[in-house]
Amino acid sequence: MAYKLLPLLTLAVLSTSALASEGDSQVTVPSKMEQDKTVIRIGGFYSNSNSTMDVTDPLLGNNFKLDFEEDLNLDESQFLPFFEIQYHFNAKHRIYADWKQLHRNAEVKKLTVPFQVTLDDQIYNVQAGANLETTLNIDIARIGYGYNFYQGNNYNFGLSLGVHTMFIKTAFNGDIGVCLKGDSVQQCSDANPRYVDEEVTAPLPDIGLYADYEFIPGFKLNAHAQYFYIELDDIKGSLVDIRAGLEAKISDNWHMTAAFNYYKVDVDFDSNVAQSDIKVANYNLYYSFIGPMLSVSYHF
Repeated sequence: MAYKLLPLLTLAVLSTSALASEGDSQVTVPSKMEQDKTVIRIGGFYSNSNSTMDVTDPLLGNNFKLDFEEDLNLDESQFLPFFEIQYHFNAKHRIYADWKQLHRNAEVKKLTVPFQVTLDDQIYNVQAGANLETTLNIDIARIGYGYNFYQGNNYNFGLSLGVHTMFIKTAFNGDIGVCLKGDSVQQCSDANPRYVDEEVTAPLPDIGLYADYEFIPGFKLNAHAQYFYIELDDIKGSLVDIRAGLEAKISDNWHMTAAFNYYKVDVDFDSNVAQSDIKVANYNLYYSFIGPMLSVSYHF
């Protein structure tokens, strides 16, 4: 339910700023906060994650979503770091880059959900009762440009264009069988200790809106919302990135921000596996997190 409130928070920030502009429509000089400056922000966020991947039932042949948190014991909640840098110039322009890290691993002593998975164009079989260690590492880098198309003494509305790039590593270590070309399900079911992984880089362009409103000196509401969908060759994906928060000025250079972030991405890759006897789901990963963020920033 919490993530459904985020678009409303963003709309509230925009609406409040618009009302402020009606009472001060003649103000066109940008405020001091939008003069040339650099902002470096570090902090962390408490992530409630939901991660699934398309796999295939080795007995029924049906595709289903393997849940990393419920089926493979990965932690659902973590406090994770992030870093951000922005440069504001010529009053109306800004460039930005940030990075988040979400690394998790866990072990299941006796797997209760058997599955077949395609990794690195190879089909692997994991039986019920197997010992299995799972790694899911996701690094998210964001870079882009923002333009303040409407601003006043204490508010800004902007349009952003950028790229989210996800660096994803999925790995399994344990009792895993290999399905070779021409094998049937029964033939590839023998399990041996082995390590298998897939590393994917998924760049997803984005377009979005952002706003900030200094409602009293030293306190500012800010929000951004970004979205994109792409379908090209053997990859398709979509992302939603929404953040809303409150920034407080501690001193001329130091600020503190508390925010709420919702992030969702789907990344689907068509496999090049050519095995007519076994039909296994492509490498399709679905990931989302929602949670509060706390950061400290230095402005100069």
